[in-house]
Amino acid sequence: MKGYGPSVALPSASPTGSATFLSLPAVADPTGVDVAVIGLPGDTGAAEGGGAHAGPRAVREASLTLRPIYNPSQRLQVFEHLSVVDAGDAAVAPGATQAAPAAMQTALAALHAGGVIPLGLGGDQTVLLAELRAAAAVRGPLALLQFDAHIGAGEPWRDERDSHGGAVRRALDEGLIDPRRSTLMGMRGGLCAAGEYDEARFSGLTLVPWDELAQLGTGVVARAVELAGGPAFVSFDVDFVDPAFAPGTGALECGGPTSAQALALLRACRGLDIVGADVLGVLPGIDPSHITARLAATVAFEILTLIACARAANAAAGPPAGAAT
Repeated sequence: MKGYGPSVALPSASPTGSATFLSLPAVADPTGVDVAVIGLPGDTGAAEGGGAHAGPRAVREASLTLRPIYNPSQRLQVFEHLSVVDAGDAAVAPGATQAAPAAMQTALAALHAGGVIPLGLGGDQTVLLAELRAAAAVRGPLALLQFDAHIGAGEPWRDERDSHGGAVRRALDEGLIDPRRSTLMGMRGGLCAAGEYDEARFSGLTLVPWDELAQLGTGVVARAVELAGGPAFVSFDVDFVDPAFAPGTGALECGGPTSAQALALLRACRGLDIVGADVLGVLPGIDPSHITARLAATVAFEILTLIACARAANAAAGPPAGAAT
């Protein structure tokens, strides 16, 4: 193990005490840490089915049944290449609508300042703005790769500028993401206006609705990785997956990918320079079988694996020619 990792090889399915993601140590000091899992319990902008503030806890508990040491799909021992901790939750007070984004951004900024990659557990898509603001302050405009059933680039919902339906639009307006390097994948369902996709494409974003993604497959994701070029943020909303496989979320859209298809598409992000990522949208109150939380935990582990793959590839390549040794 490189540094911090799961405390046991096979986490207990019936844990006692406080749950951390994958039984990782609860550590606030960024020294010696590559990735920090952080809860972002915000759902102040949810248009449907609030309760996503409880998502981080549910995902952590679901993760304790995973076997996170070796990822056979990527053929990698994840914690041989990454030192990972659970940094707890951002200090978001329930109902603090105005203060929540700033509180989350402050917690995330501290991780970025320490050279740590944050992996956020949401929360609804309103948390994405805090994540991108914190990351872009250090990295500059990012490539966004978004897996979501909804575009997130529409007009403000009910005059709420920070609503979950307009997070990508706000990120564009604030210059947090580079639209020419960003790809939004998986959209489906009805739209508020006929030109909604065209307007987003006009801004420079690459859009791949689910009907197209289903036909073209992982090659589209590989192209998105190539297009991203540099530092990138991966955002995965569990409503990307068909509600038959992820019913515990607030904006269900039928006709999406199975969980197996979704994971295959995510794994195709190998090679991406991930500087931040999240898994959003779990609503434990309508997830009685915990299947959605289990999916979200699996997605988070796959994102950790992608980061580990990049570290392993960089280590194998060695220092650049002429670099000091």
